[in-house]
Amino acid sequence: MTQAQDYSRALAMAKRVLAIEAEAVTALGARLGDEFRRAVELILASHGRVIVSGIGKSGHVARKIAATMASTGTPAYFVHAAEAVHGDLGMITREDVVIVISNSGENDELLTIVPLIKRQGGRLIAITGNAESKLAQEADVHLDARVREEACPLNLAPTASTTAAMALGDALAVALLDARGFGTEDFARSHPGGALGRKLLTHVSDVMRPADRVPSVSEQAPVVEALLAVTRGGLGMTAVRDAAGRLTGIFTDGDLRRALEKHGDLRSMAVGRIMTQNPRTIEPQRLAVEAVEMMEHHRINQILVVDPGGALVGALNMHDLFSAKVV
Repeated sequence: MTQAQDYSRALAMAKRVLAIEAEAVTALGARLGDEFRRAVELILASHGRVIVSGIGKSGHVARKIAATMASTGTPAYFVHAAEAVHGDLGMITREDVVIVISNSGENDELLTIVPLIKRQGGRLIAITGNAESKLAQEADVHLDARVREEACPLNLAPTASTTAAMALGDALAVALLDARGFGTEDFARSHPGGALGRKLLTHVSDVMRPADRVPSVSEQAPVVEALLAVTRGGLGMTAVRDAAGRLTGIFTDGDLRRALEKHGDLRSMAVGRIMTQNPRTIEPQRLAVEAVEMMEHHRINQILVVDPGGALVGALNMHDLFSAKVV
C-alpha cells in the first residue's frame, strides 16, 4: 500500500468515525422526554450535591460531567466506582443525587454501590445504553444513551457510546444552568482565572495607576513643562488642573501634534490653550472591560479615573489593560 493510499484510508476512517458519532448524538435528541425532565427536577429539588460515578472510559466521562456541572452552578464532584466500595461511599449523603454512567448497565462495581446508595436515601440517575439492564432498572430515572454502533471498526472500543453519554451529561448540565438562572457573572466567579473571569471581575480600581502616579500640571503651565510631565509619567498624557486644583482637561501627544499644525511655535503658550477640555473619564468601581469599550469607541489610548465628585483618583492606558489581560 502506498503512502497516498494510507492517507486516503485514514481520511476515510476519520470521516466514518465523525459520521457515526454525529449520528449517535443526533439520535439522543429524538429520545429526550419525560425521563430527562424528571432528572432535571430531581437535581433541582435536591438539598445536596450531584455525585457522578463510572469506571473505565465511562469514569472519564463522569469526571468531565461533574466538572461541567460544578462550573455551571450545580455543585458536583466525581467519585470513582471502585474507590466507592473502599471507603469513598462515605462521601455520599442521603441529600445527594447520584448519576452513574455505564454503557452496558451491568458493571459490577456500580451495581455493588447502588443498593448502598438507595439504602441511605440517595436518589439515582442512570445513563446507560441498555434500558433493560440492572442499573437502568434500579435507577429512579434512566436516561437512554444507546447507540446503533461504536465508531471503532471492531465495534468494541467505547467511542460513539462515550460521546453520547458525554453529550447527554452536557445537555443535563446546561438545562440545570438555565433553570437556575445561572448568568455570565456567576460563570466568571467560578472561573476567576479565565479570560471571562478577568473581564467580569476586574474593576478599573484594580488596574489603574493611583493619583500620586498620574502626571499633573496647571492650566497656566507652559507647553514644555507639560511635555516633560507626559514623558515622566509614562502614560502618554498629563492631567491638567485649574488654580483650585480641579480637573479641567487632559494633554496628550495627539493634542501636541494638532497644536503644532495649528499654531506652529508653542514655546510661549500655556497648556490650557491646547489641552482637551472636559476629557473622557471613568469611575474606579466600573469594570475594566467598560474602560476598554469606552477607549475603543472614542479612539483614545488613555483615560482619567475620577470619583463621583469628579476628583482625580487615577488613570490608565491600553498598556495597563493589556498587562492585566483584560484585552
